Amino acid sequence: MADMIAKNIAAAAGAYAKAARGFDRPPLEAREGAPGGGEFAALVRGAMDEAVKIGQRGEQLSMAAINDKADLNQVVTAVAEAEVTLRTVVAVRDKVLEAYREIIKMPM
Repeated sequence: MADMIAKNIAAAAGAYAKAARGFDRPPLEAREGAPGGGEFAALVRGAMDEAVKIGQRGEQLSMAAINDKADLNQVVTAVAEAEVTLRTVVAVRDKVLEAYREIIKMPM
């Protein structure tokens, strides 16, 4: 039983580490071939970068909690903040897609 729990913890730690490596991309404006944009594009870029940072903080605290190096209250708060941020990003994406579909339906 203890071996199974240890394996599950190790698997979870590996998954968190793999996810954290996925966040090691440069910001959008630093990527080669990134389109220039106006104020709206900068606003969206800034919001997405902030959302990624919040997700990274939740992941880092979760990893620290697995290693008994973080306060459980901080972990729960960070994970809840990441969840709210993700829900917000999804809601904004849905609204943007809905607006795009309405624009496509407009007669030229």
